[in-house]
Amino acid sequence: MTTAAFFPHLELAPGDPILGLNEAFQADTREQKVNLGIGVYTDENGRLPILKAVQEAEQALAQAARPRGYLPIQGTSVYGQAVQTLVFGEASHTRQSGHIATVQTLGGTGALKIGADFFKRVFASMAPHNGAARRPQVAISTPSWENHRAIFETSGFEVLDYPYYDAANHCVDIEGLLRALESYAPGTLVLLHACCHNPTGVDLSHEQWIRIINTLKARQLIPFLDMAYQGFSQSLDDDAQAVRLCAEAGIPTWVGNSFSKTFSLYGERIGALSIVTASAEEATRVLSQIKQVIRTNYSNPPTHGAALVSRILTTPDLRALWEQELTEMRERIHTMRHALVDALAQRKVAQNFDFVKRQCGMFSYSGLSPAQVDQLREAFGFYAVRTGRICLAALNTRNLERVADGIAHVLM
Repeated sequence: MTTAAFFPHLELAPGDPILGLNEAFQADTREQKVNLGIGVYTDENGRLPILKAVQEAEQALAQAARPRGYLPIQGTSVYGQAVQTLVFGEASHTRQSGHIATVQTLGGTGALKIGADFFKRVFASMAPHNGAARRPQVAISTPSWENHRAIFETSGFEVLDYPYYDAANHCVDIEGLLRALESYAPGTLVLLHACCHNPTGVDLSHEQWIRIINTLKARQLIPFLDMAYQGFSQSLDDDAQAVRLCAEAGIPTWVGNSFSKTFSLYGERIGALSIVTASAEEATRVLSQIKQVIRTNYSNPPTHGAALVSRILTTPDLRALWEQELTEMRERIHTMRHALVDALAQRKVAQNFDFVKRQCGMFSYSGLSPAQVDQLREAFGFYAVRTGRICLAALNTRNLERVADGIAHVLM
């Protein structure tokens, strides 16, 4: 007996451009292949590191042998406070006065999704008062992380695009960005990368952030800052400057942050959503509504990743060890950036790649064309996203010369 087809008209969904690339990489049998596509940090030996701070925290948790009961819907208060201190700073007025609502999420992606669903709820509640019949709108950078658009579209948003990357000059198109902000309706959500812009690696300067924040405030736009790489550009505090400037400006700031990269806890899916409000009373109401969104999505968050992060951030010795390891990861990425540019210069490629040295974080918009990326994969086993984005954190002294040879070859 055969089962009747229930999905005869269902089309095959396209593969994810990044995770699908990773699947192809795993299937490649060449020994000298290199994965420059997926956004993970690997060490000098090409392995995903297990941080010493994480190992020590894990040992302490294992010895405590605590039961694994359900967490509160928003996660533990220890975790929430630790996140707020790290993201907004020890001396933050908004944190100390209780103006911030923070919830544990399933990674940074979960923070974006919960934030999108909550914003849609808020937007719907405003419609009877302002007569708004349109869908909620969110503006994302051109280009942006591939999943940004999909997350908000599936939550019912109209997705707008603001200019960001000036490919000819390898910098931010700040004037185009500001013109776009000036054109948006009040109440539009504006998704901004707090640091280490993905995919370009090109960040906004302090002066540019000030201009953007002034425009956001004047136009009554709402910033949603995606911060997946705090500490991977300059330092923990410097990388959070945009978040803190927005909060200090009195803007209802939304922040999604992740500990996947900076703690090397990718599979634990540990992140947070924080929303800066006008008062402690408003923060309480906001938190109550976000908890309802979480309850109907996954009920409450998992325990282990949050327990690790909480212990490390609140234990002085572990915190110092983690910051040391984070610094080492950041400096290794910087070293690989410079080494790749120098290696390409030694091979006398026609293009000047000095702009790669000025970029920040794990990624670089290399300028390689889709055809050149395809050639890298087919001829050398070097996998990159077809936009030309490459992950510098995948380079090490063992593979850098080979990668430089491959890039020089496809540029001929």
